Amino acid sequence: MLAVSAVAAVASMVAVPPDSAYWGYFDGKTLGCLFCVLAVASALRLMGAFDRAARTVVARFGSPRSLALALVLTTAALSCVATNDMALIMMLPLSAATLVGAEQTRLIPAVFVLQSLAANLCGMIVPFGNPQNLYLYSYYGLHLGDFLRTMALPFAISVVGVVAATWWLAGRPGRKKASASARATQGIATAKTSVSSAPAASAAIGAIGAAAGPPTVPVPRRPMPLSHRRLGAYGVLLALTLLAVFRVLPIAVAVVIVAAALAVLDRRALAAVDWPLLATFACFFVFAGNLARIPELAAWLGPLMDDHGLVISAGASQVISNVPAAVLLSHFTDAWQPLLVGVNIGGAGTLVGSLASLITLQHFTSVRKVFPQTRTMPELSTAHFLSLFTLLNVAFLVVLLVVCRLCR
Repeated sequence: MLAVSAVAAVASMVAVPPDSAYWGYFDGKTLGCLFCVLAVASALRLMGAFDRAARTVVARFGSPRSLALALVLTTAALSCVATNDMALIMMLPLSAATLVGAEQTRLIPAVFVLQSLAANLCGMIVPFGNPQNLYLYSYYGLHLGDFLRTMALPFAISVVGVVAATWWLAGRPGRKKASASARATQGIATAKTSVSSAPAASAAIGAIGAAAGPPTVPVPRRPMPLSHRRLGAYGVLLALTLLAVFRVLPIAVAVVIVAAALAVLDRRALAAVDWPLLATFACFFVFAGNLARIPELAAWLGPLMDDHGLVISAGASQVISNVPAAVLLSHFTDAWQPLLVGVNIGGAGTLVGSLASLITLQHFTSVRKVFPQTRTMPELSTAHFLSLFTLLNVAFLVVLLVVCRLCR
C-alpha cells in the first residue's frame, strides 16, 4: 500500500507541480495522534498485556458457541484500543491455536471472518479505533459528542450483527452429532489450560504469525514479564494520548513525551510502530491535496459528495480502501457525517475495503502451513474462506448502507 500511495503521490505531481502549498497538505495532528496510539499500543502488546487479557477472557468459556463469541468480541474490544489491524495481528494466531486445541478446527474460517468484521466495524465507535477516524476527527475538528452520536447507529447494528452471526455460525457444527458436543467440551477443557500456559500453544501462535509473513508489528515469542510499574507508566502514556486526540493536550507535547518515555522504557515499541502506515498517510496527503487543486475534478466530485456522500464514500472504499478514500474525499465536502459513516461501513465488502482484511486472509492461509491436519479439510480451503468472507461482508455492507441511508 505504501508503494501504491507513493506512486499515486508522484503521479499527481505531474498535474500539480510541487510548490509552497504542499506544506499545507500534511495534517500533523493526525500523524502525531496516530504515532502516539500505535506506539503505546505496541508497548502494551510487546509487554504481553493484550495477550494476557485475551487469554484470560477466552479461558472462561467452555462451549464452541461461547468460545467463538469470546474470540470475536475480544477482537472487537481490542480494536477500540489498539486499532483494527493490530487487534487482528494479536487475536488471529491465538484464535487458530485455541480452536485447533479445542477440536473446533471447522470454526476457523467463520471465526476469522467474524473477527475481521468485528475489528473493522466495531472499532468505529471511537476516534482512535480506525486510522480513518483519527484523520477525519482531526481534519474536521469534531467534538466527541458529535462523533459518538453519528457513529452510534452503525456501531449498534454492527455489534448486533456480529453477535448474531457468530451465535448462528458457531452453533451449526455442534448440531450434527450428539457425540461431537461431548468431544468439543472435552477438547475445550484441555484448551483452557493450553491457552493460558502450554508452550505448545505459544509455539503455535508464534508459528502462525511467522508463516503469515512479516507482520505490521513484530510478534515476540515470549513477552517480557508483566511489570505493574511499567504497566502503570504505559497507562499514563495512554491517558496522555487520549488527551491529545481530544485536543486537551497539544499533540506535539504528547509526541515528545511518548517518544522519550518509550526510548527509556522499551525501545522495541518505537521500532514496532507501523512506520509504513504513517508514510502511507503522508503520501495520501500529497495525492489528495493535489487532486483537490484540479478545478475540473472538484467541480464534478464536490456536488456528487454533497448529494450522495454516504454511497460514494462506501463505494470508493471498496476500490481504494477506506483510509485513502477518507483522505481523498474529505477535500471535496464539508458534510462530514455521511463521509465518516461511509468510510467506516465501507470497511466491510471487498477484501480491499479495509486493508486489515488482507491481514485476515494472510493469517488464514498460514494456518494450513502450521497445522498439517487442516490441509485435507474442505471447510479450510481458501475458496471456502473467500466465499464466506464475501457473503458475510457484502451482507453487512448492504444492511448498514440501507439502514444508515434511511435514517439520515
